[in-house]
Amino acid sequence: MQEEMHQLFFLFFLFFLLFLLSSPVMASFDDYTAFVYVGCPQSKYTVGSPYQSNVDSLLTSLVNAAATSSYSDFTSSAASAASPAYGLFQCRTDLSLSDCASCVRSAIDQLSTLCPSATGAGVQLKGCLLRYSDDSFLGKPDTTLLYKKCGSVVAGGDSSGLPGMRDAALSGLSAGGGNYRVGAGGRVRALAQCVGDQSAKQCSDCVAAAVVQLKDGCGDVDGGDAYLGKCHASYWFDDVYSSRHFNGDQPYAHRSWTAIAFSCILSIGTLGWV
Repeated sequence: MQEEMHQLFFLFFLFFLLFLLSSPVMASFDDYTAFVYVGCPQSKYTVGSPYQSNVDSLLTSLVNAAATSSYSDFTSSAASAASPAYGLFQCRTDLSLSDCASCVRSAIDQLSTLCPSATGAGVQLKGCLLRYSDDSFLGKPDTTLLYKKCGSVVAGGDSSGLPGMRDAALSGLSAGGGNYRVGAGGRVRALAQCVGDQSAKQCSDCVAAAVVQLKDGCGDVDGGDAYLGKCHASYWFDDVYSSRHFNGDQPYAHRSWTAIAFSCILSIGTLGWV
């Protein structure tokens, strides 16, 4: 009888945790569709033109590809080889494919509102980048600073050693690796991600430029984001998570909650089978 009650309690607790992890409360820890920036030229394409058909086909291909990959690029020229449209999307590596697809759809919705009929445009959300143009940019490096945001000065004794920890964390990003990189120094964490069309050297050069922007442009603050043409880098002070959700971006927050929940399930499950 006691063993059956343990098992029932375990199942109830399991369902409760699954509900909690799928609830809006948990989703709020990482709003991957939050708007960061948008850029579009003043030039417009002619409505109903072959180029518009190529753009429409391109965007459809991108959103379809997001269901199976975190990065893809296309060249659309079916309507007219003389006026091709080039485009790509890049989702944050820790997003699920379903969230990636949702983010890309949201980015396209933003473009239709903010850059109607633009010959080219780029929109950055928290979880993804979407970009298209009538000029081929695929595979080309781009270290142009597009957007930067710095956090707040850390008050009191918490600021002790922050510059050194920040520099150590950011140095980890510049040390090399793949298109997704992480770094740590004391209580400071950092990450960087390059667009998938970049070579290893192009990625390293872009990340190095982003690190310079964060060090020189933000100073001794508790976090910062730097978005360049083909990469993004950020760092944050650990206490920021518990105090004020710096810049809305918590790439590891939902992972921590998942780990806690799994630990609880494992513990309760073990007790239930004693």
